[in-house]
Amino acid sequence: MNIGIAQINAVVGDFPGNVKRILAAYRECIEAGADLVITPELSLTGYPPRDLVFKSQFVPKCLQALDYLADEVANVPLIVGYVDHHHPSRPGKPFRNAAAWLEANTVKHRIWKTLLPTYDVFDERRYFEPADRNDPIPWNGINIGITICEDIWTETYLNRPFYDRDPVRELKSKGIDLLLNLSASPFHSGKPLLRRSMIGGIARNIGVPVIYCNSIGGNDQLVFDGHSLVTDACGRIAHQLPGFEESSKVIDPFAAISTDAPLPAEDCQQLYQALVLGLRDYVTKCGFATVCLGLSGGIDSALTAAIAADALGPQNIHGLTMPSQYSSEGSVADSVALAEHLGIRCDIIPIRDAFEAVKSTLRPLFDGRPEDVTEENMQARIRGLLLMALSNKDNHLLLTTGNKSELAVGYCTIYGDMCGGLAVISDLPKVKVYEISRWLNRDREIIPWNTINKPPSAELRPDQKDQDTLPPYEILDAILELYVENQLSSDEIISRGFDENTVRWIQRRVDLNEWKRHQAAPGLRVTSKAFGIGRRMPIVQRFVG
Repeated sequence: MNIGIAQINAVVGDFPGNVKRILAAYRECIEAGADLVITPELSLTGYPPRDLVFKSQFVPKCLQALDYLADEVANVPLIVGYVDHHHPSRPGKPFRNAAAWLEANTVKHRIWKTLLPTYDVFDERRYFEPADRNDPIPWNGINIGITICEDIWTETYLNRPFYDRDPVRELKSKGIDLLLNLSASPFHSGKPLLRRSMIGGIARNIGVPVIYCNSIGGNDQLVFDGHSLVTDACGRIAHQLPGFEESSKVIDPFAAISTDAPLPAEDCQQLYQALVLGLRDYVTKCGFATVCLGLSGGIDSALTAAIAADALGPQNIHGLTMPSQYSSEGSVADSVALAEHLGIRCDIIPIRDAFEAVKSTLRPLFDGRPEDVTEENMQARIRGLLLMALSNKDNHLLLTTGNKSELAVGYCTIYGDMCGGLAVISDLPKVKVYEISRWLNRDREIIPWNTINKPPSAELRPDQKDQDTLPPYEILDAILELYVENQLSSDEIISRGFDENTVRWIQRRVDLNEWKRHQAAPGLRVTSKAFGIGRRMPIVQRFVG
């Protein structure tokens, strides 16, 4: 028995395009001998469709596309994810997260998702009504259990029950020989290994092979990494599809264990691949072809430029380096060297005259008062103005280049270096920026080594260094992980041996700068707790802890 796994990159709301992608992968699998083909969760709509489902024509157009797909499916069944109506005469949410079994030019079976996550980046109970029951589907002499994404995630990261139902065990109690899962599981660091462990454990517990088909692609802040899996009945990983790329494969889940299931790539490589894919899809799915960004000679803008060049091609990247009187010659030289290594365009536009003009204009208001952070922010905002002008004139998408450590404590300028349409590395802590940059240089110098080795500086005042204001990044990032991602209190963090004043300063800075992050460009999520969609803190609040 050969099952085709169609790991596709759907575009949210693009029904004609998604139909073409599904049919192309379906036919490819048939040519490779598939007897049945499975696609990811909501492959017909793209995931997550969010409030598009409330638009009056969204679900009707989805169902029209489903009917079109059914007309194209004859003897080889196709299982496709879509959004369906909930029964209008029954109480509950208006829609279902669904899977359709298409066969013989019709929708032969409809399966509803049972477990609807409402944590982290998910909010499915806002839209969908859960399934009341899920029965196995008899086919070719076996019983197949079909689940949708969260239906197999019945344990939280704390290893305690998160739901009062277990769809997998319910299906097993009814007798299944094979378990299928249509998934749209977003990436974060460590997630591919976590899935391998979890899915292998499920297969061992129920004693049947499991086929897990995951989405790939970037949709807004989320990146889906693929890494679709097949396990045997003992929980051993028999096959794994590649990460971060579309792929189709035909596999007999009942055949002997294979040896072509390598572990996912190392962390730096996965993070880099995720950011390249997320940037490429964000830009192209939004209808842009080119991007621009500021090149400061620092490591953040250098890594962002490298990601952009890989994602879009160096000919589609326009960099500006904008030195002031406080910029070192080395920063300009490093920016130019980076551009040469990447093959991207880099123009040098000094801002000294503009800076002096703004200060002169404001002198009647500021006369007699010493320069301070106000003048530092002026420089960042002048650079933001120039970059936005370039974006407007040439229809570039402007990329912001700040990292997670800076965004966390507000070490960034609203309407200045925060200007832009996508914050590429805003979920990368500074230490991880250094690690990935060194990994990127493993074979040859891409990011100038001087950029990596020199002390980081915003260069907004004489001899400025980041560590004049911030704790060492190794300490800052360790505390931020505990406070932001693990959500520990300041006292709990201090009890782990960190300096009390440092911890409370960081905690205060994170809390005070929530307003700034609410106005930041959307960022690509690559950690378990990113600022933005998965972290919903109030701006106006007085809780300290």
